[in-house]
Amino acid sequence: MKILIVEDNERVAHFLKSGLLDAGYTIEHAADGQNGMRLATEAAYDVIIMDRMLPGGVDGLGIIEALRGIGCKTPILILSALSDVDERIRGLKAGCDDYLVKPFAFEELLARLDALLRRTQEQRDQAAPSQTRLTVGDLTMDLLSHQVKRGGQTIQLLPREFKLLEYLMRHSEQIVTRTMLLENVWDYHFDPQTNVVDVHISKLRQKFDTGTARSMLRTIRSAGYMLTAND
Repeated sequence: MKILIVEDNERVAHFLKSGLLDAGYTIEHAADGQNGMRLATEAAYDVIIMDRMLPGGVDGLGIIEALRGIGCKTPILILSALSDVDERIRGLKAGCDDYLVKPFAFEELLARLDALLRRTQEQRDQAAPSQTRLTVGDLTMDLLSHQVKRGGQTIQLLPREFKLLEYLMRHSEQIVTRTMLLENVWDYHFDPQTNVVDVHISKLRQKFDTGTARSMLRTIRSAGYMLTAND
């Protein structure tokens, strides 16, 4: 399980990293809001632990609102010294999934992370068995027959192209980064300095966007790609 920690306090960050590494988690850390936002949009995480007050021009609530605004559904746990009920409500309204007040017991943090991860997995398990067909606008994919159509016309895809399109369709209307695609479609957990994503995206466009009135597969400058049914 991979966790992003966004925390500017060096002592707290070291405490969190040490404890979570010992608990078996993979950890990445950002010490300010700008880098926190960058990492959160460049890779996929199972949970984000977000400090409420951050340097870097944007605080924890601003990052959460921005992530939810681009469709990021990663569970987010806020850590904050602000314990007022109104502050907790602000955090929840911004889009966080849980709110833990500093100082805290590490055992409680682990329990809350476990609850978030368990809830996310249960939601995935409930959705997975019944979903054998994906639809985005006039683009359809049958996961059993491996048949893809747009506007009723069959599209022939190679196995890797099918897997790439499946990931894009499952995350439609969301920005997916190059790193997310490398990790989930090619199983690269590092950047091999390859243009394989760009090449396959180009081939997909040629197969189901060429000659149509509207392109569904968009490049989001400096961010990634989005498959959308919206005009």
